Amino acid sequence: MTEVERFCAEHHDGVFRYLRRVVGAQEPARDLTQEVFLRVARAGVPDTTDIGKRAWVFRIARNLALNHARDTRRRPAGLAVDPPGVPATQELAVALAGAIGDLPDVDRDVFLLRETAGLSYEEIAAACELPIESVRSRLHRARQALRAALGPSLALRDQRGLRYQLTGDRQRDD
Repeated sequence: MTEVERFCAEHHDGVFRYLRRVVGAQEPARDLTQEVFLRVARAGVPDTTDIGKRAWVFRIARNLALNHARDTRRRPAGLAVDPPGVPATQELAVALAGAIGDLPDVDRDVFLLRETAGLSYEEIAAACELPIESVRSRLHRARQALRAALGPSLALRDQRGLRYQLTGDRQRDD
């Protein structure tokens, strides 16, 4: 297995999860993930630290996601109809997706790179070309905005008696 193949195998799942969250659909996320690693194969893995390599691949993913979002906005949108009687867990998922989508672009990217891709603050700073202090404040601001936006949906969930547990063993950073 070559260095590029190892690198692609190591980062494929994280890049796909990140892109899936950003674009909101599985097929475009697959296509974008394939494009990311096609670009990696063409360019070769840079000679830098592991943090630098990881930030580099997520910078490629982020730029492709931004291009995809720009191109999607140019196309006319179809009519979306919510099915009647959506279960509360789906309502919460829809509310979460909407709340994440309402975040400013950079705050959303910082949040998704941290929460879906698991990047460190240093890696996010390198991928988004921001100072680490900005990453911390943007992540904090994004989490506060999501808590505020999801308050009514979480109250509805509690009212219906559904159980919800945050997953992951990561300590809270704010």
